[in-house]
Amino acid sequence: MATLTAKQRAALPDRAFAYVDAQGNRRLPIHDAAHVRNALARFNQVAFEDDAARDRARIRLLNAAKKFGIMPIGFLSSQLQPELRLPRGQVTFLLADIEESTALLHRLGDKYAALLSDVRKVARRGVRSTRGHLVSARGDDVFAVFEEASAALDAALAIQREMQSHKWPGGAQCRLRIGLHRGRPELTDTGYVGLSVHAAARICFSAHGGQIILSGAVRGALPDDVPVKPMGAWRFRGLPEPIEIFEVEAPDLPSDFPPLRSAQPAR
Repeated sequence: MATLTAKQRAALPDRAFAYVDAQGNRRLPIHDAAHVRNALARFNQVAFEDDAARDRARIRLLNAAKKFGIMPIGFLSSQLQPELRLPRGQVTFLLADIEESTALLHRLGDKYAALLSDVRKVARRGVRSTRGHLVSARGDDVFAVFEEASAALDAALAIQREMQSHKWPGGAQCRLRIGLHRGRPELTDTGYVGLSVHAAARICFSAHGGQIILSGAVRGALPDDVPVKPMGAWRFRGLPEPIEIFEVEAPDLPSDFPPLRSAQPAR
């Protein structure tokens, strides 16, 4: 694999890297053919700040490949088929949804678009800071996936903390409900398919704004010392069996919530 010493790396100009983030950190050196090939192989492992940064880095990398006569067939295939970048097998889903989004839309009018953009940026930062994968951010909800349950929980906490401190357009109060669930869905060319995906959505929509809840499947994949409060077993519409639910506890986040919405306690 192509390597650089710290001295060699420092001597390179910014243009010799495909990606330079807002803090000046430089990633993916592309100054010679060996490093371009390495950058093509490692591109999907980089946590970019946002989609625009990813697109800029992709263009710089492809231009470098052209300069050195490299045909990046596999790289182009993976970029055109984003499902190839998503993890398979046992995964943890994070779904986030804006509480009372319709009321916010009526209150803010044209400013709602700015609020929605801010929510998506907050969610992306939280997901990518823990090396998660953003599957979609459409409408009022965000859908992400993680190989490790602990990374999904870290992302949920980071998102809720930034949501709490963020200054929203028009002085509005914007809160996200977040649900975590774990399963083994099928990954197709249209995304994840399976009962675990539907369960994750049901769990998310039953939470309240500012709350993080997770299923027993996620709890079983977390360390024993993670602070969560058992909420009992709940029945969700369309799901055949009740699900054990836990609420995440953190001293700097709200903790007093009503019973779950859109779910019934199992008898």
